[in-house]
Amino acid sequence: MTLNKSDTAPDRDSAPQWRSTNGKLLIQKCEECGDAFYYPRVVCPFCLSSNVQWVECSGNGRIYSYSVTRRGDPYAIAFVTLDEGPKMMTNIVDCPVDKIAIDQQVSVVFRDLEGVPTPMFRPSAAL
Repeated sequence: MTLNKSDTAPDRDSAPQWRSTNGKLLIQKCEECGDAFYYPRVVCPFCLSSNVQWVECSGNGRIYSYSVTRRGDPYAIAFVTLDEGPKMMTNIVDCPVDKIAIDQQVSVVFRDLEGVPTPMFRPSAAL
């Protein structure tokens, strides 16, 4: 899979999330209703409050859904439900695509894409 720098470049609203490296994943949480959410936004998608904060999350979750592309080098994209609640679209790495499963426990790992540390997930348990 080939990405261009413009595909992964942080914008004003997502810049803090892209700086969440060193093994720490940041998501946003609303100070009004208390709900956590992902992708980065300036207002809460649940109550429309602009009182949102960046918080560190565990970086753990479970695969909600996934798709494997087998053209060229096989790779998997997935929706991961973070332990904190939000679903995040991501890649599943460090795992043969035939070993990926719904509800599989995964943990965040950061990969460098064109100089941008990008959160991806790998299985938490040994295969």
